[in-house]
Amino acid sequence: FKQKTAYEISLGLVGSEMCIRDSIWREGLAVCLGENAHTAIDAAAHAVAKAAAGDAAVYGVNTGFGKLASVRIKPEDTAKLQRNLILSHCCGVGDPMDVKTARLMIVLKLLSVGRGASGIRWETIELLQNLLASGITPLIPTQGSVGASGDLAPLAHMAATLIGEGEALFEGQRMKSAKALELAGLQPVVLGPKEGLGLINGTQFSTACALVGLFEAIRNAENAVVISCLSTDAIMGSTAPLEPAMHKLRGHAGQIDVASAMRSIMTGSEIRESHRDGDTRVQDPYCIRCQPQVTGAALDLLRFAGRTLEIEANAVSDNPLVLVKEDKIVSGGNFHAEPVAFAADQIALAISEIGAIAQRRVALMVDPTLSFDLPPFLTPEPGINSGLMIAEVTTAALMSENKHLANPCSTDSTPTSANQEDHVSMAAHGALRLIRMNDNLNVILGVEMLCAVQGVEFRAPLRTSPTLQNAIAVLRDRIPALADDRFLSGDLTSAAELVKSGQIVDVCGIVGTLLESVG
Repeated sequence: FKQKTAYEISLGLVGSEMCIRDSIWREGLAVCLGENAHTAIDAAAHAVAKAAAGDAAVYGVNTGFGKLASVRIKPEDTAKLQRNLILSHCCGVGDPMDVKTARLMIVLKLLSVGRGASGIRWETIELLQNLLASGITPLIPTQGSVGASGDLAPLAHMAATLIGEGEALFEGQRMKSAKALELAGLQPVVLGPKEGLGLINGTQFSTACALVGLFEAIRNAENAVVISCLSTDAIMGSTAPLEPAMHKLRGHAGQIDVASAMRSIMTGSEIRESHRDGDTRVQDPYCIRCQPQVTGAALDLLRFAGRTLEIEANAVSDNPLVLVKEDKIVSGGNFHAEPVAFAADQIALAISEIGAIAQRRVALMVDPTLSFDLPPFLTPEPGINSGLMIAEVTTAALMSENKHLANPCSTDSTPTSANQEDHVSMAAHGALRLIRMNDNLNVILGVEMLCAVQGVEFRAPLRTSPTLQNAIAVLRDRIPALADDRFLSGDLTSAAELVKSGQIVDVCGIVGTLLESVG
């Protein structure tokens, strides 16, 4: 992920001009702060240095931390205090963060400290930028944060690399952080007053994981729109429920947008035109008829969560904060990740419901009593072949798992740090679970696509819309039609990977369109 040309963020007095976008995460861009950030950064660092040399107790500058805040620290011990803070807080466990998400977390930390309210010196911030530019990624365990007082453990592992401690990944190799810095031609930093605290206080781990969950959920929503259109043609469903006036009367933006996209995608379908007249069915099941209402509602949730996460991505969330204009260093609670926890719970609900209605379309297509004359389990020779029977069962298992994972994390709390931190957000694992939920949804939608394309092909010589024919061509380039039974696990994996890649929505011309208004 070494980047020759960095993405520069220009910071003003009230925040950042940058809307967090998924390209920073997907492409692993190296981000740096604009020159206009230096003045505020230097002013805050000067204020902290002044406080460290003074007689008044200032939390985290010349005192201990948490329950030990009443313990005064001598001026000559401030560097040791910050180093000890980092080392003692490196208590993360579990699998390490993936490289792209870890880099996004560093970008978010840069955005936060770049606002000039953290008191971190420019030389320390510059080293953080150089990690991105040189391709050094701290090895950050994913478990250990309760989302207040910030994401202490994961951010401590990030900060450890800056002081030459812990481990990092460099040029594809896992090694000691000190070695990675040496190979990249960088020097570890000696932390100044408050710098360790400014680096590990904050919501950047939770926010990075939640943003990744959001980006993948939006892509899954886009895929769900396309694939549901294939399913509608597979069972020869009606497009009457996509009538624009109906959705305008309801008024929800997501519903209106999904219906509009589906109308566009299905335009020109011979299958649809073939049964406009003489079809004895009056209504389709809800999983076909109510796709705009359900996936549209999920889209509205994702957009709302996106706006919350955009604010948080640009926020100063460490403690205490350096208020330069007011000439104060104030201890507060911006590190509490409750907004991120709520956003993660909302994203989880959206992921779960997109998968729930998609799974019912899978069940519809494999059931000969409901699929309007498609063969049982979508196999040309049922009986000797089981077709996609157990693929549907797999989607049911993953749908149920996502329902359990969608239960809220934000309503949980437990006191920590000798009851000083007596209410926490649980945003970290609330956001982290979204990765697994999106992976499950990739499979559900991939199986729906396999079923829908198989069903559409059974309608030959009638053809689906030109847009959906493009989607079918992409699938069939990877996975042949199912005739006799074969080992299907590989097909399910390939279909899920295709969904995750975004190629289906890309060839259908809607990639990114549903992301509008997210942030």
